[in-house]
Amino acid sequence: MKTKKHNGIGHTSEVTFWLMTAVAYLFALTVRYYWVGWAEHYPEFFWHGTLMINTNDGYFWGEGARDILAGFHQPHDLSPVTEPLSKLTAWLVRVAPWSLEEVMLWLPAVMGSLIVIPVMLIARELKQEIMGFVAALLAGIAWSYYNRTMVGYYDTDMLTVVWPSLILWAIVRAHLRKEKWMPLAVALLMLLYWNWYPSAAPLNLAFVLAVLLYTLLFERKTLYHYRLLAFMTIALSSAPVWVLVVALSALGIWFWKQRGFKEHLYALGASLLLFAVWGGLEPVWYQVKGYLLREGAQDGLNLHYFAVTKTVREAGRIPFELFANRISGSVGVFALSVVGYVMLAWRYRVMWLALPMVGLGFLALNGGLRFTVYAVPICALGFGYLAVWIAEYVSAFSGQKRRILFYLLIALFVPTALFPNIEHIKAYKVPTVLNREEVTVLDRLRRLAKREDYVLTWWDYGYPVRFYADVKTLIDGGKHSGDVNFPVSYALSRPQVASANMARLDVEFTERAYAKGEEGDYLGRMMRAYKAQDPDRFLARLQDKISLPAKTRDVYYYLPLRMLDIFPTVCAFSNIDLHTGQMRRQPFFIVSDRFKDTPQKLYLGGGIVLNKKNGRIALGQKEIPLASITTVTLDKAGRPRAQTQKLHDGAPLYLIFMRSYGRILLMDRQMFDSAYIQLFVLGRYDPALFEPVIFSPYAAVYKLKR
Repeated sequence: MKTKKHNGIGHTSEVTFWLMTAVAYLFALTVRYYWVGWAEHYPEFFWHGTLMINTNDGYFWGEGARDILAGFHQPHDLSPVTEPLSKLTAWLVRVAPWSLEEVMLWLPAVMGSLIVIPVMLIARELKQEIMGFVAALLAGIAWSYYNRTMVGYYDTDMLTVVWPSLILWAIVRAHLRKEKWMPLAVALLMLLYWNWYPSAAPLNLAFVLAVLLYTLLFERKTLYHYRLLAFMTIALSSAPVWVLVVALSALGIWFWKQRGFKEHLYALGASLLLFAVWGGLEPVWYQVKGYLLREGAQDGLNLHYFAVTKTVREAGRIPFELFANRISGSVGVFALSVVGYVMLAWRYRVMWLALPMVGLGFLALNGGLRFTVYAVPICALGFGYLAVWIAEYVSAFSGQKRRILFYLLIALFVPTALFPNIEHIKAYKVPTVLNREEVTVLDRLRRLAKREDYVLTWWDYGYPVRFYADVKTLIDGGKHSGDVNFPVSYALSRPQVASANMARLDVEFTERAYAKGEEGDYLGRMMRAYKAQDPDRFLARLQDKISLPAKTRDVYYYLPLRMLDIFPTVCAFSNIDLHTGQMRRQPFFIVSDRFKDTPQKLYLGGGIVLNKKNGRIALGQKEIPLASITTVTLDKAGRPRAQTQKLHDGAPLYLIFMRSYGRILLMDRQMFDSAYIQLFVLGRYDPALFEPVIFSPYAAVYKLKR
């Protein structure tokens, strides 16, 4: 079936097309202001007079922009000074009258709303501009796309769907118009996408495979498509930039003159050779392992670690209703969108080339909700096409009033699709990553610590700590595989002696690895340095005196209140049998802020009840004695003051009442003795190991002495 020309009501003039594009863009941008209107009512969301961002990863790119503007950064501080987003941000700060924080806040909305342009351009190629307008309105504010491009969501996500949508437009145009320059344009867009987002390799490969299949099925005798494949295959290669420039230039010169079938096959073969030599499949395989196979890390000593993807919600399976809502706003609109896309691809077979984006979006059912955004623009086009098709079909019976009825029907369809997404936007009131008091702690830490010093904290807080305190971290939102998480998890979840020893070892062996140009496997490096073969025996040595490496820099512990809610997950990364990768018995840890206190009993919820008379906890059918009850209050300086009432010697459970927070903690001995609980919750520290430097109700900072 060949693509048909369409000159119905849905086709408009070029002026009208660009006017609709502008309206769709302004609509997407305006809707994103809703979050600002809500957040402005909370003074704790502001720092230096500007709303803070609402995504942890944004502080990574902000760190790079900060260091570019400063003109320097520390060796091995992982600052992304070479990344496009950091460079773009720094450039905007230099040329515009905006601060770094203002650019970080607003850039996602400005750039993310650009999704309407490729959607409209694809529709323009099909002469279905009204379809494109409906689709652009929907795609610009669709549930999951809005979440990842809203004001304050400062991340590469602001363009990670715009780029592949532009690639799809270029491929569609190349197939329909067969212009000589379009294969090069497609290849350049693929390279720009990869440069912006290193995880783009699988989708780029999927586009190439889709074009190959389309060519074999429909265009086997059309030489132009083999030329397009040759350019696209070169763009898949991981070769250095100068090699890619030379290869694309040579290919352009080669095809400057008319070439025959054999010459096209030679060019395609050379492109495949370049792709194979420079490991084009390696980045694809890396992504497959991380999100589909969910493999944990394994080091040279065959130590098995916990896979971080098991704890990240974005990488987990999601229910169908959530999947549909995130793509289209509701199950009903999603169903109409899918039907519309099938009809669109049947009418314009070139739209089958959008299947890589649809497929990646549908991967969310198994690979995690982050992938749903890729299906958003294609499903939006599907809904737009179905709306136009129904409107044209119905209005065809109205004679001279056909055009009026057509637009009335479109005006009914649009709110149907937009309403559930706007309702989601109104309800999606996400806070900033940190509040002002937490940033104040990090700002004080910046004045105390040197740029070469390390802060030990969980990876969720790595980027914000580096941005505000200008220090180094051991793990962060990008460096958090099981092998690098293990030492930090161990330091936070073990008693203070073992914690201090592991912290010093992790910092020094991390720096040694950087000096050698290596990374990861830090526990394995420690074991080899201490001539240890068994990880359990080596870790047991850390609980006592051990000869530590020479101290090269200071280490600070950043212990935030918000870690309390994820502490069991933090502990999981070191609560693993390193020989087999099997989880050990999960430590017992419960946080309750909805308890009921009576003279005789304390109800913690979930059927857990404390009998105050005998000091026993009822857990279902069991009664377990408490070792102690500790009441913690904060003094005026924010320092915890703990008073303990001992109950049953040797009992397995401990209860902590955090009076100032209105929370009760119930835990076993392992959790009670952990560095995090002792240092932050109870304020108890070994003065030979730690020195408290900052106390706040929201976070505590300790300096490691050894």
